Amino acid sequence: MTHHPSRFPIMFRHASHRHVRLVCAVFGLLVLLSSMPVLAQATRSATGIATVKAALERMAPPASISDIRKAPLPGFYQALVGGRLVYVSADGTWVMDGHLYDLAKGQDVSERSMRRVRRAALAKVPAGDFITFAPAHPKYSVTVFTDLDCAYCRVLHRLMRQYNALGIAVHYLPWPRSGIKAVPSGKPTSSYLKAVAVWCAKDRKAAFDKAMAGHAMALATCTNRVAADFRLGARIGVDGTPTVIAPDGAELGGFVPPRQLLQALQAQQHRGTTTR
Repeated sequence: MTHHPSRFPIMFRHASHRHVRLVCAVFGLLVLLSSMPVLAQATRSATGIATVKAALERMAPPASISDIRKAPLPGFYQALVGGRLVYVSADGTWVMDGHLYDLAKGQDVSERSMRRVRRAALAKVPAGDFITFAPAHPKYSVTVFTDLDCAYCRVLHRLMRQYNALGIAVHYLPWPRSGIKAVPSGKPTSSYLKAVAVWCAKDRKAAFDKAMAGHAMALATCTNRVAADFRLGARIGVDGTPTVIAPDGAELGGFVPPRQLLQALQAQQHRGTTTR
């Protein structure tokens, strides 16, 4: 019978336990050394985030601070503070509040970041939070933060048939403009109580129609997420009503007439298609 030598090196064919342990140790050391730059970078990033967070907490203690990450601007981080995107130097010394533009690409980098923030936040909203008015086969959709006492919100809702006829579905979220609790009493505001009454109604769409038409609402209560949705809106930059947001997270403005909204959504859809 012809003997065929193994194709593997001798040390793996006839290695002693000591040799195996030595090879494993050397291999482990090489893996550790190769991963050290990655670990060091992760450590620096974590340290930078902690430094930025501490600086912002000193500057604006009551504000909500989130989404801290490296900014496109070298040496800076970006963070969401009370619904506004700010830029902070890595050492926590400098803070810039404003829009950052990439002149080479002609892009508003801040708005691009905010689109991502809005899109991610709205994707987590439970379906049951929305009151939706939609055609049978919608072609487009928007999320609208609304207030039941807001004049332009009522104008928008009066035109709902026109929006739906153009293939636009409208998903409403509550955003009581006067907040959740009055200052200094701490009592629930009337706009918050109205929103709760509508969102707790058995037929929410019918209750919404009545409230938007100016009819008095019988106050009702239940387990609801009106306050949570209000805080969500504030965190992603909503500061008035109506606020209309496209599926890609772009803020399309306040009250937008039906035909203009259709044009904006078509343009937004075209941009999304051409950039894929």
